[in-house]
Amino acid sequence: MKKNEKIKHITHLCNVLVIGSGGAGLRAAIEAKKSKVEVVVIGKRLKEDVHTVLAAGGINAAFGNVDSEDSWQQHFADTMIEGYGLSDPRMVELMSKEAPDLVSEIDSWGANFAKLENGKIDQRFFGAHSYRRTCYSGDYTGRSILKALIKKAKSLKIPIHDSQYVTELLVHNNVCFGAMTFSIKNGERTVYLADSVVLAAGGHTRLWRKSSSRRNENTGDGFFLGLKSGCTLTDMELVQFHPTGMVIPESIAGTLVTEAVRGEGGVLTNINGERFMKNYDSKRMELSTRDKVAMANYTEIVEGRGTKNGGVYLDISHKSKNFIIDKLPRMYRQFLDTLMIDISKYPMEVSPTAHYSMGGIVVNADDHSTCVEGLYAAGEVTGGLHGANRLGGNSLAEILIFGKKSGEAAANRSLGIEIQKRSNKVIRKAHEKIDSFIKNGTEVVRPLQRELRNIMWENCGVVRSEEKLKLGLDRISSIKSLIKKLDVRPDSEGYEDLMLAFDLEASILSAEATILGAIHRKESRGAHQRSDYEENLNDFNLNFHIKLQGNSKLKVHPVKLKPMSEHLKLVIKNTDEITDFEGMLIE
Repeated sequence: MKKNEKIKHITHLCNVLVIGSGGAGLRAAIEAKKSKVEVVVIGKRLKEDVHTVLAAGGINAAFGNVDSEDSWQQHFADTMIEGYGLSDPRMVELMSKEAPDLVSEIDSWGANFAKLENGKIDQRFFGAHSYRRTCYSGDYTGRSILKALIKKAKSLKIPIHDSQYVTELLVHNNVCFGAMTFSIKNGERTVYLADSVVLAAGGHTRLWRKSSSRRNENTGDGFFLGLKSGCTLTDMELVQFHPTGMVIPESIAGTLVTEAVRGEGGVLTNINGERFMKNYDSKRMELSTRDKVAMANYTEIVEGRGTKNGGVYLDISHKSKNFIIDKLPRMYRQFLDTLMIDISKYPMEVSPTAHYSMGGIVVNADDHSTCVEGLYAAGEVTGGLHGANRLGGNSLAEILIFGKKSGEAAANRSLGIEIQKRSNKVIRKAHEKIDSFIKNGTEVVRPLQRELRNIMWENCGVVRSEEKLKLGLDRISSIKSLIKKLDVRPDSEGYEDLMLAFDLEASILSAEATILGAIHRKESRGAHQRSDYEENLNDFNLNFHIKLQGNSKLKVHPVKLKPMSEHLKLVIKNTDEITDFEGMLIE
């Protein structure tokens, strides 16, 4: 490219640009629009098919509609305890306090939560909760919330641009002024210029061979964009493996079997017919914490008590068909559609699956700003809330509460600045980056993606060791060396190959960050289990932050935990520890 050659792109101006059309992104956009600023949402997937639709089980809010003893304080304590002390206390406090208002709001927008006879929102048990505080729409709560958000965004006339792949955040002198994208359909490039940007691009769980994420989502591209722009990542090693993902067929292995199945009375058994959770948590049984149930399932399988397909059984057939169709309609259809199995008659085969990125971009708890001026982040792309193990039902609460806060802050920044500096040089370099991928080559992306997923499953999976982790880094390095040899040519399928090339680069960097964090955390804590360091150690009451130095070198450094106020310490101290689960487990 000649120095002065004009590069073609569409320029789109707005006050607030939201990257990601899932729940966090839409809630951010809605809140920003309330300030009468111009807002645009861009998404990689179609707006009706984002990852939020897979959040099936429910959303947490301490209404006390079913168990009147519940409170925001108990929700706070449950979340901090479940996170093994690594969560940001301020972030957890905000979520616990504000969840009831935001859940009521989204219900009024059409989320259609199940109701009690008195008209209040019904609440069910979820694993590791002290009380019934999970609100739900059958087992398709995420989809109901997304539909309500899309409807609200439409009423506010917020444009949502689908099939836009973000290759780079535009940053000059540590100020973000927009993003470069191309259309996955036709390759057309757009430079979105904005006063503020909200990044809500999801996590990286598609990096594992068994994953509840689908193709081309949660590939770590949000983490990549953050790192390249100057953001810091935290807790990348803390990845939640959901206890129950589908085992067969191989093409959809890892597809989520919602926790609501266990919440509504589903029981886990091994090949010998033993209800084995009594050996791992005799009090809470199947409603134990996700990390414990996942480890229990994993242990039964590796010790030879699993099925021939490498799973265990999850059985709810002791419930009536009408009950299952009413409470678990999505799961009932899912097993009929994929395996022709009627779960009212037969058990499901399940095994652990990579489910949630608990680490992510470091943000300020109150407004979700990053260390890059003008850049905010919300949802699974951020770290800090969940610690070492996410409490089921908190992710949907997170996207509403912190989506709102990030959108409000982004709008306020736009209203408060007098001038936004931009850089043509930065835009030109973003073009050059895209151009560098479009060429003939000897390597195809999909096989390399599959190899990376195998590496992460085998070397950085449910149980880890230093030997396996270091071997994983070496194996990733061999894939990394092949990026320059990729064959990327636009064809009749559009620009999917180009998207996959960027995804692969992002996935590699996110995988490296995850493994480096896992190597440094020489202990077992929550979802992070080490076979060579099996104890939970006070020496590791800290977070590991990761920064990008230069173009490819990652630097890891330990950071002291965020201090907890005396008030919040008392909250945990004064909340009742539930020790008797008799009558609370739904059978």
